[in-house]
Amino acid sequence: MLDRLGQVFRGNEPVAIAVELAVIWAAVFLMLRFLRGTRGAGVLKGVIVILAAVILALRLGGSGSETFARLRFVAEALAGTLAIALVVVFQPELRQALMRLGQSRWLGRGRVQLTEAVPAIDEAVEFLSRNQFGALIVVERSVPLADMVRTGVPIDSAVSARLLESIFWPNSPLHDLAVVVSGNRIAAANVQLPIADASAVPPRLGSRHQAAVGATVETDAVVVVVSEQTGAIRIASDGGLSEPIAYDDFAAALRSALTAESDGSGTEGAVHA
Repeated sequence: MLDRLGQVFRGNEPVAIAVELAVIWAAVFLMLRFLRGTRGAGVLKGVIVILAAVILALRLGGSGSETFARLRFVAEALAGTLAIALVVVFQPELRQALMRLGQSRWLGRGRVQLTEAVPAIDEAVEFLSRNQFGALIVVERSVPLADMVRTGVPIDSAVSARLLESIFWPNSPLHDLAVVVSGNRIAAANVQLPIADASAVPPRLGSRHQAAVGATVETDAVVVVVSEQTGAIRIASDGGLSEPIAYDDFAAALRSALTAESDGSGTEGAVHA
């Protein structure tokens, strides 16, 4: 077996071998980094172990020898099946990865200017948090949210703290669901957001927080969520949810989230179930 293993590397330049191993390591690292905190991470680790075992078995078994021919046939069939299964199992993650690629600074549009929106959201969130009024504020970045906006009531008004406060005032006709902010304007209210999988949010948090995370899975939007039960303020981005943020730190945290590059790794300090 050791002789067979030596033949795998014999005849290859050391530099070429080093480059190949570096590329493989980088690919695996990037995949695990992207899937960190998702259900796909554990599955991928298992698949990598199986594929590594299958490939090693094929190489050690020899391609032209009749030894273990039936085992090699099964291993080759298993490798092909795993390749197809990867596409099926990781379909949501692959779709998200392609979305992230389209959101890059080279392929996406420029960041939307939010000079007026941030102070207005900051002031409104303080009022909503102190009074324990639940709220969901979706802030558009480079990916247009037209599909979400179409599910709500058009507003198309300049962002102001008073308007946000009145929208989320209990019993207001528009207080349910979310508000979408595009640039320095409120695009729509009463907007339906996609709900993230229950495993993406701790059980102690409800559907409002699931919706906040869900809106950030396939877009680079930043979502501010205020808990109706506790008044706690959190920020969702890149499919992750932050720990509660003190009001004094909220404006800085919001600006940081809005200017951060989307990498699919989740909000810094994200909580998990």
